[in-house]
Amino acid sequence: MIGFFERYLTLWVALCIVAGVALGQLAPGAFQAVAALEVARVNLVVGLLIWVMVVPMLLKIDFGALGQVRRQARGIGVTLFVNWAVKPFSMALLGWLFVRQLFAPWLPADQLDSYVAGLILLAAAPCTAMVFVWSQLCRGDPYFTLSQVALNDAIMVVAFAPIVALLLGLSSITVPWDTLLASVVLYIVLPVIVAQFWRRALLRRGPARLQAVAAALGPWSIAALLLTLVLLFGFQGEAILAQPLVIALLAVPILIQVVLNAGLAYALNRRLGVAHCVAGPSALIGASNFFELAMATAIGLFGFQSGAALATVVGVLIEVPVMLAVVAVVNRSRGWYEAGAA
Repeated sequence: MIGFFERYLTLWVALCIVAGVALGQLAPGAFQAVAALEVARVNLVVGLLIWVMVVPMLLKIDFGALGQVRRQARGIGVTLFVNWAVKPFSMALLGWLFVRQLFAPWLPADQLDSYVAGLILLAAAPCTAMVFVWSQLCRGDPYFTLSQVALNDAIMVVAFAPIVALLLGLSSITVPWDTLLASVVLYIVLPVIVAQFWRRALLRRGPARLQAVAAALGPWSIAALLLTLVLLFGFQGEAILAQPLVIALLAVPILIQVVLNAGLAYALNRRLGVAHCVAGPSALIGASNFFELAMATAIGLFGFQSGAALATVVGVLIEVPVMLAVVAVVNRSRGWYEAGAA
C-alpha cells in the first residue's frame, strides 16, 4: 500500500510552499549563500539532495527484467508510444497553447519561455518510482510494471537529452547543450550505475536485505524532495506573492496532459485486447512524470529562480491526488474494459 509520506505528499508540498516563501522573505541571505555553492553551473546542495531522492528509487529497478519485455509486447508497445512519441510533444503543444497564448496576459512576460521549458522537462521523463505504488493500487501485473520501468529508464539514458533539446529548439528556447548533457550524466547515468552496483551488493546478502535498505531509504528520499522544494520556493517567494495565480495556471496543461495520456494508453490497450492488469499500470506509467529529474534539470539549465523550476514543482504538487484519481477510474472501469477487450 501507499506509504504515509507518499499518501500525504500533496500536503507536505503545500507546507513546503508556505515554509519556503516565508523563509525566503525572512532570511534571503541564507538562500543566496546556497545558490552560490556552484561548480560548473551545478548547485552542490541541490545535486546532493537529488541523489538522495533518486538513488533509492533506482535501487528498486531490476534491469534484468528487460528479458521479460516480450511477454507483454502489446502493453509495452502502447506505453512506449505514449511516453516517448506522444507525451513530450503534446506537452510542448499544450505549453504553447496555454502559456504563450491563452494565459499569457496573467503570467510574467519574461518567464513565458521558461515556463514552457519546465513543462517540457516534466513530460520528457517517465516516472520511475511512484508507478510501483500506482500499479499496486490498481492490482497491476508487477512483472509488467518492473520491465516497463526498467525499459523506460534504459531509454531515458539516451533519449532524454535529444528530445528535450528538440522540443526546446522547436519552442525557440536556446539549448545549453553542455549543461543539458551534464544533467543527464549527473542525474540519470551516474545514479543508475551507482544504484545497480549497490543493488547487486545488497542482493548478495539476500532479497530481504535489499527490501530492508530500500524501505529505510524511502523517508530520506521524500525528505530530500521536500527540502529541495523549500529551497525552490525560498527563491520563488517574491514571484509567487506577486502573482499567486501562476501556480493554478501552470497546473492546467499538466492536468490535461495526465488525462490525455492516461486515457489514450488505456483505450489503446483495450483496443488491442491487453489484459486489465497490464492496461492499468500502462495508463499510469503513460501519464506520470519523473519530476525529480525534471526539477534537477530545470535548476541546472535555468536556475533556482526560473519559471522552469517553478513549473516542475507544480507537477510535484498535483502528482499524488491526480494519479490517485486515475487509479480510481482504472479500478472502477474494469468491467467496461474487460467487456471491450475480450
